[in-house]
Amino acid sequence: MPTCRTLAQSGFFSAATWTLLLSLPTGAAQAQESLDMYFIDVEGGGATLFVSPTGESLLIDTGNGGQNAARDANRILDAMQDAGVDWIDHLITTHWHGDHYGAMEELASRVPIRHFIDHGPGVESIAGVDEFLNTTYRALYERADHTVVTPGDRVSLAGVDVTVLASAKQVINRPLPSAGRPNPYCANFVPQGEDNGENAQSVGILAQFGAFRVLHLGDLTVNTEFELMCPNNPIGTVDLFVVSHHGQPSSNAEVLVHAIEARVAIMNNGTRKGGQPEAMQVLYSAPGLEDLWQLHFSQLSGQEYTVPGLFIANPVDAVESSMPIEPLTNPRGSGAPPRPVHNGEANWIKVSGHADGSFTVTNDRNGFMKTYQ
Repeated sequence: MPTCRTLAQSGFFSAATWTLLLSLPTGAAQAQESLDMYFIDVEGGGATLFVSPTGESLLIDTGNGGQNAARDANRILDAMQDAGVDWIDHLITTHWHGDHYGAMEELASRVPIRHFIDHGPGVESIAGVDEFLNTTYRALYERADHTVVTPGDRVSLAGVDVTVLASAKQVINRPLPSAGRPNPYCANFVPQGEDNGENAQSVGILAQFGAFRVLHLGDLTVNTEFELMCPNNPIGTVDLFVVSHHGQPSSNAEVLVHAIEARVAIMNNGTRKGGQPEAMQVLYSAPGLEDLWQLHFSQLSGQEYTVPGLFIANPVDAVESSMPIEPLTNPRGSGAPPRPVHNGEANWIKVSGHADGSFTVTNDRNGFMKTYQ
């Protein structure tokens, strides 16, 4: 029976294992010449599908649970079908919040998941989470493979170099090749209150296919971003930044966002989750940023801070005739108006990255496509 172990103990990188892995069939219909990524709309949750040039798959998070588990699992399955993927080779759960692991059981009942990856036990005393980890999750990974990763580990996605940068509130302690220069944004960093919850525990990765580089840090919050990026930048620059924590200002500090100089950012926000003015100002002022794409329009941005509609993948079921200019202050409590519903057709944003560093972003809703040379 497979047991939990570190990547170093797993032997993934031995010559014999690589030979075995390369001889096995993959979950894609045919090989391709790009690293394809699907940013799946799970309504302010997390679900990102990577498909390597050889057809191996890496899914980061599985969206919401409860009454939305089937909805979000179906949306992931739709992306898998489009990619020609029949199973998930690796599933990274960034952290134990319901909008990131909620549909896991439903998805696992529909397609095989071969390898489960996480940061270890949860740090928040939430009854439902503890029950899930001790029963459902354990039953799933005991039938497959399970790895608790630490910074510096690598995930064996054929043809793609996937390096773990953060996990369990620890960060990589050495720079990646050609990185490690002093980070000029460290001097002006202002810490927030310490985050002792799950967000700061997020598993964060850098995926590299040739010269094309993608940064995905889950819901990592600003103080841990500082620990990762200061005093020296261990990452260097990237082509594509998956905006952390759905585009909320408790993440996405300048010390990270401005230092990586991403050409394109993709925000997996919800209609009332992410896109607040504070975060949008950091993104819009980031050096080198050419475009910001969003999975949803954001009422918290208003017209003042939103991107053009061409770059937004999903509206709501009942489309309003106009959007207020001023951003909406996020309403909370029993008197708050209901959030706009979007249980109908969902659209993804697809990115195809090439080894020469070029990549194309496509909005599934309207077919709008842009190539970055």
